[in-house]
Amino acid sequence: PLQILTYLGGRVKVEETELSPRVGFLYPVLTHNISVFINATRERDSGQYMCTVNVVDDVTSTGKNVGVINLTVLVPPAPPACRLHGDPAVGANVTLSCASEKGKPSPTYQWQRMPPTQQVFFPPAHDRTKGTLKLTNLSLDMAGLYVCVAENRAGSAECSIVLEV
Repeated sequence: PLQILTYLGGRVKVEETELSPRVGFLYPVLTHNISVFINATRERDSGQYMCTVNVVDDVTSTGKNVGVINLTVLVPPAPPACRLHGDPAVGANVTLSCASEKGKPSPTYQWQRMPPTQQVFFPPAHDRTKGTLKLTNLSLDMAGLYVCVAENRAGSAECSIVLEV
């Protein structure tokens, strides 16, 4: 454990950590609300935080005045990379892939073909977890713009690829 913030003898002290310029008490401590804030959260701020209250001359509360909370900082997906695997010739099979290097929780992926011939894809051809779309027995009318959207609770990002058959 790493101490990041204290209130002792009427003074607030922020320990020198990565959080020091971004953390503090939300309200004046004497209001009896010792909520804290973390500004400009980062993924590495995720973890377990513990609040310990020690009351002077109170020997009965030792070890009982502890609160623990787990913080998970959500991260929107990074712009994904769209790739074509295989030879896009008539009658061939190809796989389109889409992957984001970052995102918490892990993003899901949705492929769609854009107008003028709009199309949404479903399993087994489309794998939302892996971000793959398998196109089989290619024909000339399967050519077009394909867009992949990477999405999680924190946001979304997209990439596109033009399939030329």
